[in-house]
Amino acid sequence: MIAPPYQEDRSVLRDALFKALSDGTRRALLEYLVREGEQSVHALTAISGVSQPMVSRHLGKLKQARLVTARRAGRETYYTARAKGLAPVVQWMAVYGALWSQRFSALEGLGDGE
Repeated sequence: MIAPPYQEDRSVLRDALFKALSDGTRRALLEYLVREGEQSVHALTAISGVSQPMVSRHLGKLKQARLVTARRAGRETYYTARAKGLAPVVQWMAVYGALWSQRFSALEGLGDGE
């Protein structure tokens, strides 16, 4: 069965989100942006413990996954976390969380018959 194009787009975005969030450095950068607000690449490099090219690469992955936005100001690029960017992950977790909750409840019910 072939999925409609809009479902494929959502699947590609969800895959990019999970891939972006699978890296600890990217999660730390995103968490910092959420806590502290807009930051320059220079500032993020200073707190990250990795080189500027690596920070830029990680931010590029976060941007591709729509978790951050970027704006240029002179020679510097500033990044901001996108709160709505996590919505597809939250939706996915809600669906599968409910499914697993039902399965665990069914397993617990099996022990009641003894």
